Amino acid sequence: MSMITTADGTEIYYKDWGTGQPIVFSHGWPLTADDWDGQMLFFLQHGYRVIAHDRRGHGRSGQPATGNEMDTYADDLSALFEALDLHDVVMIGHSTGGGEVARYLGRHGTSRVAKAVLIGAVPPIMLKTDANPGGLGIEVFDGFRTALAANRAQMYKEIPFPFYGYNRDGATPSQGIMDHWWLQGMTGSIQAHYECIKAFSETDFTEDLKKIDVPCLILHGDDDQIVPYADAALLSARLVQRPTLKIYPGLPHGMCTTHPEIINPDLLAFIQS
Repeated sequence: MSMITTADGTEIYYKDWGTGQPIVFSHGWPLTADDWDGQMLFFLQHGYRVIAHDRRGHGRSGQPATGNEMDTYADDLSALFEALDLHDVVMIGHSTGGGEVARYLGRHGTSRVAKAVLIGAVPPIMLKTDANPGGLGIEVFDGFRTALAANRAQMYKEIPFPFYGYNRDGATPSQGIMDHWWLQGMTGSIQAHYECIKAFSETDFTEDLKKIDVPCLILHGDDDQIVPYADAALLSARLVQRPTLKIYPGLPHGMCTTHPEIINPDLLAFIQS
């Protein structure tokens, strides 16, 4: 397997296929690089170099007891950029991965980056605060932590239903997609996943977003039951310097997997524009 070793000795697994302009994908919680299967194959076939890593504590990467927060996630991503000597990159992040992209750009700048894409992403901040009255209460995330600690395997059986909108009337659940979600989640560290809940819910990305000076595409489904779009995409589009915002009626949080025939062409059009 392809690995880099970060400054603190953590091994980060990555995939690196093809040639051409690099597209780097950052996955959501508690998944892995495999969550981008439908995009990596598509863009590889369209002549791009596609790269995706497993975040520390997730998938095939190392499981250290430390560093399960956004600054270190961004630094790990920077280490990958440097190890592979990446330039003119298109960064694409989904959910927690969108936070990772925003923090990377806020912390390490845009010198290696041509464009950015945030999909169903957690920025600016998910938690309800005085400054963010539309956010979700801390009790929501405390509930995640309680369920995770009590029975992670069962929790990961249940989340895919709202994640992919399979709990909606008329939806046709895919057992394969749900099994794939569960398998990815169960390969990671329960401790890292527990700590990542704080990272994706309580990190404030407002200042990071303000520093994004490259073209930034922001995509979100208006039936996203995991990251409500009104307190995420709509606010992020007001903060980045060169936004393009698109809201998809009826699409769920996991729309890259459920509706790649819609999302992939829109990504390609933005990258080629």
